[in-house]
Amino acid sequence: MVKGNQMKTPESKIIKTLVVEDEPTIQALCRRVLTLEGFEVDIAVNGKDAIDLIERNKYDFFLFDLKLPVMNGMELYQWLLNKSPEMAASVIFLTGSVFSGDTAIFLNRTGRPYLSKPFTPDGFMDIVASTLKEIGI
Repeated sequence: MVKGNQMKTPESKIIKTLVVEDEPTIQALCRRVLTLEGFEVDIAVNGKDAIDLIERNKYDFFLFDLKLPVMNGMELYQWLLNKSPEMAASVIFLTGSVFSGDTAIFLNRTGRPYLSKPFTPDGFMDIVASTLKEIGI
């Protein structure tokens, strides 16, 4: 990926992502890094707001924080999995507590990639790039 160039799908469509994160600093980092790479970014602060956006928009991939107010990332993932398993296959999780029992079990069960907070922009884009490759974008 080349910084400053727009990331596009093979159909020359700009890649659209939804970041579901309640921490303003992580929101800002995700938006800045993805925007610099040419992605279009929407942000939701909880799972309920994310559902509203998902039902109105088409996203190419998702970043879900696991610990969110109102509806957490695990519940949001389960909703997305029930709604569209294809969309659920494009989720990356963000977490500050990979080693807690429930989180580790959940992440292992989903098989989805995750990024531990805090993270670097390069580490972030590495996992985004590998996920996009995995889902064929």
